Amino acid sequence: MPTAINKLGLDAVQKKGWLVAHKWLLLRRLSQLGILGLFLAGPWFGVWIVKGNMISSLTLDVLPLSDPYVLWQSLFAGHVMEATAIVGALIVLAFYMLVGGRVYCAWVCPVNIVTDAAEWLRLKLGIKSGAQYSRKTRYWILGMSLLLAAITQVMVWELVNPVSIINRSLVFGMGMAGWMILSIFIFDAFVSRRGWCGHVCPVGAFYSLLGKFSLVRVNAINRSQCDDCMECFVVCPEPQVITPALRGQEKNIGPVILSSNCTNCGRCIDICSKDVFQFDHRFNNKISIKVTHQREVLP
Repeated sequence: MPTAINKLGLDAVQKKGWLVAHKWLLLRRLSQLGILGLFLAGPWFGVWIVKGNMISSLTLDVLPLSDPYVLWQSLFAGHVMEATAIVGALIVLAFYMLVGGRVYCAWVCPVNIVTDAAEWLRLKLGIKSGAQYSRKTRYWILGMSLLLAAITQVMVWELVNPVSIINRSLVFGMGMAGWMILSIFIFDAFVSRRGWCGHVCPVGAFYSLLGKFSLVRVNAINRSQCDDCMECFVVCPEPQVITPALRGQEKNIGPVILSSNCTNCGRCIDICSKDVFQFDHRFNNKISIKVTHQREVLP
């Protein structure tokens, strides 16, 4: 008998074909691995397209990019920032304010590959229960990271930030990164479903604040075609963001997913055999009104 994960997305694959039913997932993996590859091309092969790391870099010796969350930690720690770092952070801020802050989590962060693998195993093994944490926990950790930076004058989070550790370890040797990756995988697979990205990571919390008014959004534009298969809720890393857009017509809520916690990962688009979802902009949020015609009764 097929397991739940064997059935998941089967209708979409049969209707659209495997490639189309995994299009956005494949593009995300290409983006994540491609960005990581650009940072490693210099130290590994001597091809310096990008110099630096995911915290601060210079692309083609022209474009500075800096992680705005790291910049905030530095400022709270009392460090004096160079103008290049500030400009780089402003460029990144502007980009994620436009496309959605948590796009970073789905399209850039290499840890997402680990947590997606843990989710795959959880579904494969049929693990349904796990520890429950408030999604507000990540915001508390975000606040604590800045407070600790101010108190200790050290960017404490960067000592344990898996993105920074993975980046350093791929250049200088795995070391601690291997244990960090394994710990996150075990935590998500066996302790708390989507626990790291959805409930713990302050980086995701920070970027969600940037995406509150972003232009690019997922739109449940064909929500009237929904057959309640619930597969979009299963694959979505933040399933709570889907409900208002998908079920909100009776409450005069438009079909655009406006939550800043949506990662714009596109998995709901991939897996839906009814093509309910598509990428769109936030202003295409009109509510379709069903008009009923009553038969005129003649006297």
